[in-house]
Amino acid sequence: MAGRSDTKLTQREKAAILLISMGKNQAAQIFKYLTEEEIATLTLAITTTQKVTKEESEGVLTEFLETCLAQKYISEGGLEYARGVLTKALGDGKAGEILDKLTETLQVRPFEYIRKADVMQITHLVANENPQTIALLLSYLDPKKASGVLAALPNDLQVEIVTRMANMESVIPEYIREAEMILEQRLAKMGMSDQTAVGGLDAVVKIINSVDRGTEKNILESLDILDPELSENIKKNMFVFEDIAKLSNQAIQRVLKDVQQSDIAIALKGANEEVKGAIMNNLSKRLQEMIIDDLSVMGPMRVKDVEDAQQRVVNTVRALEENGEIIVSRGDDSDVLI
Repeated sequence: MAGRSDTKLTQREKAAILLISMGKNQAAQIFKYLTEEEIATLTLAITTTQKVTKEESEGVLTEFLETCLAQKYISEGGLEYARGVLTKALGDGKAGEILDKLTETLQVRPFEYIRKADVMQITHLVANENPQTIALLLSYLDPKKASGVLAALPNDLQVEIVTRMANMESVIPEYIREAEMILEQRLAKMGMSDQTAVGGLDAVVKIINSVDRGTEKNILESLDILDPELSENIKKNMFVFEDIAKLSNQAIQRVLKDVQQSDIAIALKGANEEVKGAIMNNLSKRLQEMIIDDLSVMGPMRVKDVEDAQQRVVNTVRALEENGEIIVSRGDDSDVLI
């Protein structure tokens, strides 16, 4: 290795030089955060590194420091903020080189700065944007935050965005960077290979699983008409209130233990006969009588109140599934196992 320039060193060789330069105590601390495979790979690299020049060591340490600073700037203010700071300190060429390398090796997630904004800010930000840009942004947001933005948008726009997300397989990085830069600049004023994979069915399901019952119904009912195949694929990968009728008796009983009696009664107000039967048959005789009494004196209710109660039941199912207490089979009529 002696005499080779820093630019010709492999990433593994650079990591070995970095650990050697740190000393064994600091290197040991780093190893605590690595997998067994990574430790074995680096150990081999260290043992085969016979001689490191001063220039190589200083070059690797400088690159490591610059990368750490770039990552820090990105987490603080986003990609464009980091670019501005690094350009001012190191010049445009060096800044671009560091950020390009960082994007490739650490896979910096786009829209980092925007993802720190709240739902209301993001909703205002995309209010006049085209559906494709909104779909791209929502693909990178936390599902709960993305669901809040989606629910705040007009109904017809919701369906178009979901459709575009589901059909989005790859996006040219230049388009991502351009959209990120424009949206970041606009938000600031308000107070990689050839392609990068984003969106897809999984992203859509996660978001729809997080929206309120009314938004969920509107999206799925509209997709039933516009794109029945997509609608069916989404339903196969998520759990909706009507799916309660498909659960085993044991699973329904477990779910109802965590649901308030008032929510059961309100949810049944808008349920079909199949779901009503599945729930009532898994209640004790005493609870059945109480629910029937509640329904008889309940009177008319707002659709939103019924939908909210149904959503709380669905949330209970999803929480139990996430905790491993029930297993919800996807894509067929299999029972839930507990």
